[in-house]
Formats: sequence, structure tokens, C-alpha cells
Amino acid sequence: MQTKCRDMGGRLSSRENLLEIIAGPPRRRRDPYNSGVRLFGKTQSESHSSHVHYFTTLKGVVGMLRNPEHTESVFDIEDGLRDIEAYQLALQHVRTFPRVREIIDARYVAPPADIEALLRCPENSLGYAYAHHIVDHGFDPDYFRKLEVNGDLDYLLLRIRQTHDIWHVVTGIDTSRIGELTLKAFELAQIRRPMAAVLAVGGVMRYLLKDPENLEPLLRGVSLGYRLGLAAKPLLAERWEEDWDRPLERWRIELGLDPRAADPNVIAHRSGNDSASADDANER
Repeated sequence: MQTKCRDMGGRLSSRENLLEIIAGPPRRRRDPYNSGVRLFGKTQSESHSSHVHYFTTLKGVVGMLRNPEHTESVFDIEDGLRDIEAYQLALQHVRTFPRVREIIDARYVAPPADIEALLRCPENSLGYAYAHHIVDHGFDPDYFRKLEVNGDLDYLLLRIRQTHDIWHVVTGIDTSRIGELTLKAFELAQIRRPMAAVLAVGGVMRYLLKDPENLEPLLRGVSLGYRLGLAAKPLLAERWEEDWDRPLERWRIELGLDPRAADPNVIAHRSGNDSASADDANER
């Protein structure tokens, strides 16, 4: 049984307070093989655990607070939370789409992109646009933390990580801080990925406390990303790497994406009634 660290007054420690904001209070369930009460999840006889890996999660939260651009912290948080029930519900949700279910069952994973070869694709193609995105930002297309695929959830997380920058290119959402949170809102609408919700909420809190003058553009971006995600076809269903030569605009039309709506200037200047104020115009 896991024990809880409490102060002399019986209150939850600051560590638990922070993690329960993210994961909720621990569940208490009777273990049929033990007369005691098991904390933090379901019994061993149940197929899906709701267990939170507190150390890994806390490590990621602290790392992200210190450096919001530290990608490994994002993976730490996700690895710490991946056994909560919300991830199984997200998996169930995406499997309701036949083409997504097909690609999950096939375990389709493309090899790392050959950026030099993609730069020779037609200039209007997805491959060319993706290669320039990687080169222009100095990114490593194989940057993401790898997962051993032992089940559907492992595959889902691996594929999301592998195609992250492709989603940036196809949606037209940039890689600024606000752009990354806009894409997380898009992911949340499409996949219901808990990590996307954690980062979006954490981003709002960070801007509220540390950068309040840019809170409004952030909220517009998050709202816009969520609406774009709801309107578009499931991006998870696509085998992008088998059709790099297809025109980017054709991809967007077929997926129901309007990248003009994700332009950072639009996000910065659009107000609730789609009119820009003078203050908005100077905000960026």
C-alpha cells in the first residue's frame, strides 16, 4: 500500500496538492485479495489501472515550470499519467473512427524522414513544406522519446509524437509558445489526449501569472485550435509519409482545414466578435 505524506495537521503535502490538481484525488477500492484498502488506482484483478506515477509526473511538472521549452519534461508528465483512465477513454474515442482504428491495428510507423530527399519534392507538396519547416527551425525530425509498442495506447502515443511537426505544417499552426498550445487544443479536440489538456491548462495558468498581457492571444489560440480540431477530419488516420508529393493545399482541403484561420496574426488580432481593436493590432 502506498502511504501519503502529510504535515502535522493531517493536510496533504504540497507535492500531492500539485499532482491531485492534475490527476484528481486517489481512488479508494477494496482489494479482494487483501483486507486493507488499496490507494491510487484499481485492484490488480482489473485490466486498466488508474495509477499515477507520482515521481515521474512531478519530475515533469517541475522541469516544465523551470523551462517550458524542455520537451523531455512533457514526455515525463505523459509517462507519469499514461495509466489514468482518461487515456483509455481517449483510445476508445479515436478507435470509433474506422480509418484511425485501421492504422492503429496495422501499427503503421514510418521510418525517420529523409529531409534531403524531401527538399527535392515539388515546391507545393507536403514533403517540401515539412522539410523546410524542419530545416528553418533547426529541428530534429526524430527528436521524440521512443516507446516500446506493446499495445494500442503505446502505438497511439508513439504515432502522435512521430507526426507532431507534420500536424504543425498541415494545420498551419506555428511553433511559438502560443502556437504550441493552440496545437495542443487541436489535439484535445481530435484525440482527447490528457497530456494536451494538461499543457493547455498549464499554459493558461502560466500566462495568467507570468505573462498576463498575452493571455488574451493565448485564449484566442486555444479556442481556435479546439474549433479547428473539431471541424477537421481525424489527422491520425493519415499515412503522410506515403504521399509526400501530394500538394499541401490538397491535403488541407481533403481534411477540412483552413490554415488561414491559424495564422498567428489572425490569432493575435481576432476578438470575440471578429473585429480587431487598436490595442490588439499592436499586441504582437
